[in-house]
Amino acid sequence: MTDVAWTTSTHRIAGAAMHLMRAGAGTPLLVLHHDIGTPDRLPFYDALAARHDVLIPHLPGWGRSERPGWMRHPRDLAAMAQWLLAELGTGQAALLGLGFGGWIAAEMASQAPRDFRALALVGAMGIKPPEGDILDQAIVSYLVYPQAGFHNPEAFRAVYGEVSTDQLEAWDIAREMCFRIAWKPYMYSQTLPHLLGGVRAPALVVWGEDDRIVPISAGHAYAKALPGARFATVPACGHFADMEQPEALARLVLDFLAI
Repeated sequence: MTDVAWTTSTHRIAGAAMHLMRAGAGTPLLVLHHDIGTPDRLPFYDALAARHDVLIPHLPGWGRSERPGWMRHPRDLAAMAQWLLAELGTGQAALLGLGFGGWIAAEMASQAPRDFRALALVGAMGIKPPEGDILDQAIVSYLVYPQAGFHNPEAFRAVYGEVSTDQLEAWDIAREMCFRIAWKPYMYSQTLPHLLGGVRAPALVVWGEDDRIVPISAGHAYAKALPGARFATVPACGHFADMEQPEALARLVLDFLAI
């Protein structure tokens, strides 16, 4: 869908400049990206923008957004994302969190249980998996880590091609941000699972069947903690479902949001 027109803007949130990509029309949909950041354009984003007013900020400390030196927890990112929505005056939005962004989306929904139209989590971090462990990116290179998030190596190459020095640097910065705000405990909250029961937004939890970064047991834990949540899997897919299986994931998310 190459005809989708994306605009960019910058917003001052909690003293830091936050970069925002936006396209489409209709119900606002806030998309929160992975811990490795996000490419500027993805077919998955274009598919969402065909039906929704899609807002994709670069999280503070990632991409083109500034890094707030005071930030210490993903809950800080959740508060800044809430502030961004208030600044934009979007009204009641739906939330879509991808991986690490799923943790932030879950924090937002737990803090404001009635404020969102819907909550969709895809391979979300934020909960300690009952079985297995979240892959510790400190023990692998910042090239091996994103590669581990794809079921099919060809899917990785289709998105990133010959990985540039700039991309490697961006992944290194992203990893440092994860260590800064989500290190102990690594990539999960000890309190979030107890707060999800208050969420009143309809919830969808999606997992790639071959997610080697966040065990699927965490997905089942999310689905159990969120009242009435639906759970779905994407076949032949790793952690980065939005990049590896964009059509299948878009169908799941858009059908859910249409309810």
